[in-house]
Amino acid sequence: MTHSMTGFARQQNTFEWASLTWEIRSINHRYLEAHFRLPDTLRVLEPQLREVLREKIARGKIEVSLQLQKISQQQSIHIDRELAQQVINACEEINQLMGKTASVNPMQIMQWPGVIIESETDFEAVKNDALKSFDKAVDDLIQQRAREGDELQKHISQRLVKISELVAQTREALPLIKENQHQKLLDKLAALQVEIDQDRLEQELVYLAQKSDVDEELDRLETHVKEVQNCLKQKKPVGRRLDFLMQELNREANTLSSKATVSDTTQTAVELKVLIEQMREQVQNIE
Repeated sequence: MTHSMTGFARQQNTFEWASLTWEIRSINHRYLEAHFRLPDTLRVLEPQLREVLREKIARGKIEVSLQLQKISQQQSIHIDRELAQQVINACEEINQLMGKTASVNPMQIMQWPGVIIESETDFEAVKNDALKSFDKAVDDLIQQRAREGDELQKHISQRLVKISELVAQTREALPLIKENQHQKLLDKLAALQVEIDQDRLEQELVYLAQKSDVDEELDRLETHVKEVQNCLKQKKPVGRRLDFLMQELNREANTLSSKATVSDTTQTAVELKVLIEQMREQVQNIE
């Protein structure tokens, strides 16, 4: 299936520790280029995030942003009793040395580092949750790119059909064009009423026929059209191949135009170039 390089995905997940919102934007680019905007606490994940993109996406400029909102939880207070008692004993000992009998302030004891034991978030679980959420966001992006790619494929296929029709019409008209060209030359010579060297005339006619012969260009146009159709059926990225084929199609259309001896063929070449340019614009967005 043909995939576009443009797309957008948004994935929001809520976990026990926080709410995560991934946003991924993708536009066309010659290669895979990723940019990340991550919270400082999760910036360590960037190498793994890049690897996920490399495994699933071949081309495109990807902008990834993550919004993290921690969830406040009602937590019970845990006290390091042994440390708290040591602090109290130290305070009482200092009071005795100073000759004071003031009681110890409990709030001051609680503020002593380590007295209150804070529950720590499992950072490995945090990373795993974030990676799983990102993986889903990338899958959503790929599906969106696939849907747009399907529309691009239809657009290109329609123009391939028109190109094939123009090639067939031109090929069908070639014998009559050559015959009219031959007769036109004979009529001009007859109007001049001069003696003609028949051998030289035959040579000129052969030369003129070869110069205006476009069978080879029409054959190559048909071949390139079939190759584009085959590329559109591939499951792997084909954007670069399609871009090359658009150049080849345009080359043959230009040659057809330069060899045209009648206005109909010239008009056909112009229509071919218009169709090829329309396809080329769409191919720029294909992965």
